[in-house]
Amino acid sequence: CIDLVSAGTGEMRKRYGFIYVDKDDEGKGSFDRSRKDSFYWYKKVIASNGKDLD
Repeated sequence: CIDLVSAGTGEMRKRYGFIYVDKDDEGKGSFDRSRKDSFYWYKKVIASNGKDLD
């Protein structure tokens, strides 16, 4: 799940998702993508079939 904009306001500063997209509220940025810490956490949860939630 790539960064999603806030549905109510369309702001990029309110980010949701597992992959960060380099883009600001004005649409400027490199649009490079990088994995957030939550990506690695969720990957671990999936690999352990939900047994490792730390």
